[in-house]
Amino acid sequence: MKVSEETKHRLVGKLEALAAQCAELQRLLSDPEVAADRARLSAMGREHGRLAAFGQKYDQLRKVQQRREEAQQSLSEEASDRELLQLAREEVQEADRAEERILQEVIGLLMADEGEAERNVIMEIRAGTGGEEAALFTAELFRMYSRYAERKGWKVEALDLEPTELGGMREAVLSITGRGAWERLRYESGGHRVQRVPQTESQGRIHTSLATVAVMPEADEVEVQINPDDVEMSFLRSHGPGGQKVNKTSSCVRLVHKPTGIAVRCQDQKSQHANRKKAMKILRARLFEMQQRAVRQQRDAMRRSLVGSGDRNERIRTYNFPQDRITDHRIGLNAFGVESFLAGDCDRLLDGLAQHDRQERLETFLEAERLGLPTGS
Repeated sequence: MKVSEETKHRLVGKLEALAAQCAELQRLLSDPEVAADRARLSAMGREHGRLAAFGQKYDQLRKVQQRREEAQQSLSEEASDRELLQLAREEVQEADRAEERILQEVIGLLMADEGEAERNVIMEIRAGTGGEEAALFTAELFRMYSRYAERKGWKVEALDLEPTELGGMREAVLSITGRGAWERLRYESGGHRVQRVPQTESQGRIHTSLATVAVMPEADEVEVQINPDDVEMSFLRSHGPGGQKVNKTSSCVRLVHKPTGIAVRCQDQKSQHANRKKAMKILRARLFEMQQRAVRQQRDAMRRSLVGSGDRNERIRTYNFPQDRITDHRIGLNAFGVESFLAGDCDRLLDGLAQHDRQERLETFLEAERLGLPTGS
């Protein structure tokens, strides 16, 4: 989709402003006062890293525009030389194509969720309808995402696991750390449905069960500051299959954020201190997700992801074992080989979701620019 002259004018102005912000941050990062504040330095460094791409695009755009101006000047000065005129026309056309390409790349950068693309992820997987079969499926999803993360070279850390007697999980909360984790996994929020014959089914009937997934970008302490007085903390006995040591200590930490009512729990570690630290990490991610969602809603409904709302109650995917097929309902895409998909071979669907999302976001962004609506960044 070609960028209109009106949109081009808006984009160049926005790009110039972001490049100026990048230059100012570069100056501040060398300030000894900023360097002494580690938290501030980290936040500024991350923001500078995000804006650096805009600074590079602005530099590229200025060089292209300068080339075009020089070629246009040649058109007016070399009116009698046909060969030089042809070369100048070709240079103008090439500069126009280069400018269009750069502006499309700028739109792609602007469509990213304000620096969230490079964030780490907090993922919550919970068993829904289906009893023990749903718990077994929840455990399989936990292993699937863990294996996928390993393939990508990301680090996986369990923050809270609630196993069942038959090897399933009522709930699994994990942290996934690595470049591109949020960008790839952001589409996984929603209801995951499985259709198969459960191990406990003696008559061979197909059952349908559900697990829900919530994917949240991880936030740091600078972005989400939590008043200790707003948090109610309690200690519980950890849950787990009978006989495990985890049941013998009250190491499970439960935090309730009183202003919002958000409750989180962590029991993965034997130490109360370690579990409290991890629970705060989950709480911070939940609060950050709430803040970001509110910002997006206020900005405009058009800026929401058109691949899916991310509502964990929304059914997004079905894993059909009898037909050996995975269906993503948001884009109507089918893939075969359920077992390999659950073993971490997920890119065949995630690639389709990313491509569809980018096209929809591009069309939405350009329409918002045409109407003069806020577009972020």
